[in-house]
Amino acid sequence: MTIQQHNGRLIDGIALSAQLRSSVASRVLTLKARGVTPGLAVILVGDDPASAVYVRNKVKACSDTGVRSVFEKYEATLSEADLLARIEALNVDSSVHGILVQMPLPRHIAPHKVIEAISVSKDVDGYATLSAGELMTGAPGFRPCTPYGCMKLIESTGVDLRGKHAVVIGRSNTVGKPMALLLLQANATVTICHSATRDIGHHTRQADVVVAAVGKRNVLTADMVKPGAIVIDVGMNRDPQGKLCGDVDFASVKQVASFITPVPGGVGPMTITMLLVNTLEAAERFSFL
Repeated sequence: MTIQQHNGRLIDGIALSAQLRSSVASRVLTLKARGVTPGLAVILVGDDPASAVYVRNKVKACSDTGVRSVFEKYEATLSEADLLARIEALNVDSSVHGILVQMPLPRHIAPHKVIEAISVSKDVDGYATLSAGELMTGAPGFRPCTPYGCMKLIESTGVDLRGKHAVVIGRSNTVGKPMALLLLQANATVTICHSATRDIGHHTRQADVVVAAVGKRNVLTADMVKPGAIVIDVGMNRDPQGKLCGDVDFASVKQVASFITPVPGGVGPMTITMLLVNTLEAAERFSFL
């Protein structure tokens, strides 16, 4: 099979993220002039090193854009009841517009209980059942940050998704399912592939857009991609040399796709940026109450 060469253009998540953060900073100033400072509470329980890095990046992003961050770190021995009580206090704190509890949590704390305890008006991660229901029904609400960021990356290509065929590889509640719903909202025809899909390539070869989000290296190769497709790589993996890579065989797929996101520098920067956008929008809604 001869693969048509396209030499895909990189979708620069770092540059797009910088643009969006500049807009956030400007809107924050407008809110502050009206007496409202957007506030994000970030809770970290335990000493997971990766979580500590993620939280530090989120707090810095808040500082860079003028969003007030409330960072609370607790020992891994914190009880579930005490964490839920702290969330309830933040729910009624009018200076806090968004609440984020960093995952994973210690084993004795049920993540579902914690997520559901956050007020839907402050669920800036967009993970709660009510937020998922709002997305499902098309109601205004918070979109999970990673798929929301993916949509912004696709929008940046200038390609209209109406009538396009999009394939999402992965069905997680945090990326795959909400990604499919957001693509549907943009009037794409959507197929979801997963571990039980018999021939993923059969579906991806028909796709105008492919979003790979399974956390498995090289799940999408050049022979599985329609020439000229847009490819969004959500994966975060390590190659045998320990180098960060995505779910897509980047070097080969880049030759076939019209647009492709790199790893790192693609979806990653957008996730925290959309968290800022969600927090800002929560504060804007509060300011109009």
